[in-house]
Amino acid sequence: FTLLLADVLTRLNLSPWSRVGVLVLAALAIAVLLVSGSWDSLSILKEYASRADSFWAEASKHVGLALGSLAGAVVVGIPLGILCHRVEKLRAGVLNVLNIIQTIPSIALFGLLIAPLGWVALNVPGAAAIGIRGIGTAPAFVALFLYSLLPVVANTVVGLAGVPRAANDAARGMGMTDRQRLFDVEFPLAFPVILTGIRIVLVQNIGLATIAALIGGGGFGVFVFQGVGQTAMDLVLLGALPTVALAFAAAIILDAVIEMTATKRRTVETA
Repeated sequence: FTLLLADVLTRLNLSPWSRVGVLVLAALAIAVLLVSGSWDSLSILKEYASRADSFWAEASKHVGLALGSLAGAVVVGIPLGILCHRVEKLRAGVLNVLNIIQTIPSIALFGLLIAPLGWVALNVPGAAAIGIRGIGTAPAFVALFLYSLLPVVANTVVGLAGVPRAANDAARGMGMTDRQRLFDVEFPLAFPVILTGIRIVLVQNIGLATIAALIGGGGFGVFVFQGVGQTAMDLVLLGALPTVALAFAAAIILDAVIEMTATKRRTVETA
């Protein structure tokens, strides 16, 4: 749904920064209405007023889970994607394994990770001290990290495969080494495609982090599931609306960055 809204805004043919500007103006307008007290009578804001401290604590956990797992996937996934691009035999096996992980329902994957992470916490010195446990943030983080790998690895492979042969030939003709070609030619040209995978991951993780509350991982899902248990729709919305807003903002901002990098790539290819 969030990606659909972002795509609709993209099709209005606004420039990348104009779309970000619309997003900022909308955020400012909502902020003014909230500060003015015009919406204080809304039941969802009454729920927020009674839970303000816990709201921001869970918000930081939610953002930390989404961004932390994304960062881990980028650090691991991009080098793995480069390796898969270079080694064809490795590519099929890695992508097949990552595809299988994607087919596991999120709640099931969270549950499957409880036992092994619990064992690690009990048997590996120092593991519990850094927060590794069967219940809590650790299984949620690992699950989101695993879900994030496929888009990052696959888009890295596709992006590098799409680099024009002429660009590589020209780089070889200039005497560039394989390392120089990768970082100075191939990676910059593949970056818009890689960034598209990162966009997918970030929006996906913001949504999936909601389910982390079921295993004690915190996040906006705490309010969603509390609201479901109490049949309190306002409490459900207190967790759901910020999640949608975060995902929407992330999609719009990354769409703008992707379009700008793609424009730069077209300029380089034309030159």
